[in-house]
Formats: sequence, C-alpha cells, structure tokens
Amino acid sequence: MRSEELAYEIRKNAIKMVNHAHASHLGGILSCADLVAVIYSDIANVNPKNPKDPKRDRIVLSKGHNGAAIYVALAKLGFFDEELLKTYGDNGGMFSCHISHKEVPGVEFSTGSLGQGVCVACGMAVAAKRKHETHKVYAIVGDGECNEGSVWEMALLASQQKLDNFTVIVDRNYQQAMGRIEEVINTEPFAEKWTAFGWHVVDVKDGNNHDQLRAAFAEDSKGKPKVIIARTVKGKGVSFMEDKLLWHYRDPQGADFENALKEVEENYAKSCNR
Repeated sequence: MRSEELAYEIRKNAIKMVNHAHASHLGGILSCADLVAVIYSDIANVNPKNPKDPKRDRIVLSKGHNGAAIYVALAKLGFFDEELLKTYGDNGGMFSCHISHKEVPGVEFSTGSLGQGVCVACGMAVAAKRKHETHKVYAIVGDGECNEGSVWEMALLASQQKLDNFTVIVDRNYQQAMGRIEEVINTEPFAEKWTAFGWHVVDVKDGNNHDQLRAAFAEDSKGKPKVIIARTVKGKGVSFMEDKLLWHYRDPQGADFENALKEVEENYAKSCNR
C-alpha cells in the first residue's frame, strides 16, 4: 500500500476509533500519521505472515498514547483482521488506548510512560550490534516527551555505542499535554542539542510531507545514530483540529465527527487528483 493511502487510512480509522472509545489524543495521532505510514510502507522490513521474524526491523512507538496509528497500519498490512479495529478501547478487547503488545501481532513493546519506549528501542539496537544482526530499530518520540531526562540519557548511550542501526523520529508538533512546548519547557535549540549529543540530525521542514520523510530516512548517518526531527502539525488533516491543544483530549462526536471524516476524505481525494 502506498504511504499516502496508508496515511489516509490511519486518519480515517483513527477518527472512528477515538469516536467509538470516547478516547483522547487524536491530535497527536493525526500529526504522526504520515510518519507511521512512511515507515511501514517504504522503510521498515516487517512481515505480517511472520510477525516474530528474527530479521524484521523493530518499530517502537514511544509516544504510546498515539497507538491507534500503529494499530491501523498493522491492520492494513495484514497483521490481523481490520474488523478488530472496531473494538478499540473496549473492555476486554485487544486494543488498549495506549499501545500494547499483548495479543497484538506486530507491536514490539507496550508503552505509555514517556521516555520508556525509546530507551527500550535503544537497548534493542545495542543488542543487535553486539549480536552482529543487520535489522534496524526505529523509535517514534513526541517532542513533549523530550522533556524526560531518560530521553537524553538514551541519547548519550546511543552516541557512545555508535548505533548507526538506530533511528529516532521526533513528532515535532510543538505541543504537549498542558500547552505549547516553548511555554511548558522550551527545548530550543532542539536540533543543536541532538547534534551536541553526537547524533546525525535530519531536520525535516514539513514532517507531513512523504517525499521529505523518505529522503530523511535515506540519508547516510555516517556511523552515528540518526534523529529525524519531523516538523508536523498537531491535528493534521482536519482544519478545526490543526494546532489546537483541545484535541489532545477531546473525542469527536456529532458534527465534529462527521466533519472530521468529511475533511479527511476530501483531502485524500484532492491529493489523488493532482
């Protein structure tokens, strides 16, 4: 499936899933939809017929509250029946609203406590290096998550270990739970911090642009771990959600639900007719 089509499917289905579960975090799900789509469609080596293939690349969603994006991607790639997505957030169902690997083929690790997932991903990359294995490790991180000290401990270790098999993708939508990044804990100069920690930095001006993302993944990290800083828009694809903190929490119901789906459909149709 083309990455553009997968991103559309992620947005459409995530809106339905969050609506069904009366869940939260739709804004971040929409901002990272393109990152997830490009990784699964064009970059990572994954095998729905053998989810535990030792040669598979590992993908860890460290910003675990956006798990719906991964669930949709896995369903569309054939890891499990798409109909199961309708049970998102149900008591006793297989899909928790923070991503869980329990009984979900293709999910590498359960996350939720910010900073945890990227550290585990770093450990996976260290293990692969020491075992002389060739698979890659990818971790998707929120920019608000980078307030966590554990993220920077990980960054020091990855640089020291020269983990050129490890890529961190930062969903840089400039918002976190309680406000804008610069108002809560200002992390600028952000790219320069990663450079100082010994990483190869790729600053993607439009992190919702698939061509720019593909070029970022293709760039040689010159023996270093790579961080892709993808400048995205929270709520991307739904005009009344874009860059609005409210949609970190609110679930779309009624007219909001119908209008969100309509916009996503119309935007995808326009992109197909270009």
